[in-house]
Amino acid sequence: MLLPERAMANQPQGGAVKNKILARLSPSDLRLLEPNLALVNLPFRKMLEARNRRIEYVYFIHAGFASIVASNKNLQSTEVGIIGVEGVTGLPVLLGASRAMHETYMQLAGYGSRISVAHLRAAMEESATLRRVLLRSAYAFLTQVSFTAVSNGRSKLEARLARWLLMAQDRSDGDDLILTHELLALMLGVRRPGVTTALSALEDKGLINPRRGVIAINDREGLKRAANGAYGSPEAEWQSLFD
Repeated sequence: MLLPERAMANQPQGGAVKNKILARLSPSDLRLLEPNLALVNLPFRKMLEARNRRIEYVYFIHAGFASIVASNKNLQSTEVGIIGVEGVTGLPVLLGASRAMHETYMQLAGYGSRISVAHLRAAMEESATLRRVLLRSAYAFLTQVSFTAVSNGRSKLEARLARWLLMAQDRSDGDDLILTHELLALMLGVRRPGVTTALSALEDKGLINPRRGVIAINDREGLKRAANGAYGSPEAEWQSLFD
């Protein structure tokens, strides 16, 4: 969902804060950020952080989601995590660093509130409660990354795909995900024929309905079972941290 230019202001349309981190800030902490937050469109493939480059802005995503993609020296890439409405980009900044080791770019177009690193750091210095919330979000993301590592190392491709589709749906509006086989292959770090086989297996079980460029989720509970334990723990940890 992209905003019309006239809607580009300091808050989402209607004044509702859709990002769950911003929504959980105290009024005083939110006031620290608001003067320096700018609402921006986040189109598909927009680069939010470049590999080995200084981070200039941190994004609180209101719609859509971003992928964090790691690459080795041979430029072989795989996704290590995703951030959507539940979180905030700029993990290195939250932990006191300035440079990104990985690429972060939009995988599903949307919009978000952007703040410069300098302004965010100044606000974090001023408020211990703001700092605490942002560090909790960093911990929640690291929990997701650790379970991604377990899933990639121990789960079959069908379960990994089921987990990824559930995570994508958590950060999307509705049941239709705009995805291609090539994109899923990159995100899962496998070859396209493997993705095609895994999608077919989930389709045969009636869990999804793949179409050209779109995957419709038919049975979310069935997808959770197909994930075979790979999905749920990081999501429950996030709830325990912020509820």
